[in-house]
Amino acid sequence: MPNNPTSLSLIQHHPAEGPGAIAQWAEARGLTLKVFRADLGELPPISASPVIILGGPYESNAGPDWLGEERNWLAASLAQNAPVFAICLGAQLLARALGGDVRRMADTETGWTEVTFADGRSLKVLEWHEDAIDLPPDAKLLASSVKCEQQMYAVGPTRVGLQFHPEWNAESVAALNAHFAEESPLPRDQDDSVAYGQVFDWLQGALDEWWG
Repeated sequence: MPNNPTSLSLIQHHPAEGPGAIAQWAEARGLTLKVFRADLGELPPISASPVIILGGPYESNAGPDWLGEERNWLAASLAQNAPVFAICLGAQLLARALGGDVRRMADTETGWTEVTFADGRSLKVLEWHEDAIDLPPDAKLLASSVKCEQQMYAVGPTRVGLQFHPEWNAESVAALNAHFAEESPLPRDQDDSVAYGQVFDWLQGALDEWWG
């Protein structure tokens, strides 16, 4: 990591899918979060600097031209040993860049889902995806669910991919539901504050470990 880490780059792919709880974590750690909107042609400079890559409603191996630019940017940044913490679409892009693959699932995985970690702990997290990752070489599987085995993986200590969405908090879900309307399978009109709190506790630990 940088000698004097005061800022952290984050790549966002969709207007309704922002940093969510990651912004709370960054603020609590005294970090400035620099948000780059890849869908608007914004990407950080190619470098060894750490980056968080969010999700979005696109296919990791297809999609718009700007996503191809991001794939090239990611390959070049990984070649410079950039640490990456990647979520959903981001985790799929990371897996492909490291030699893995992505395939369509038999069933879409949505809403609150229980994932079980390699140490036996479990956590209810939010999901919304129809693709699954075939892990890259040397990847370590860290969490699974009933429908999708590859929920979390790591390649070394600095490349981490999550298929689930620990960054989504109540405000995130409200924004997604407002944008996608009836397309959204996410919860509505229910008090999930306890679950969001448990996920945020987990997220803080995971980001601290990656950032540290």
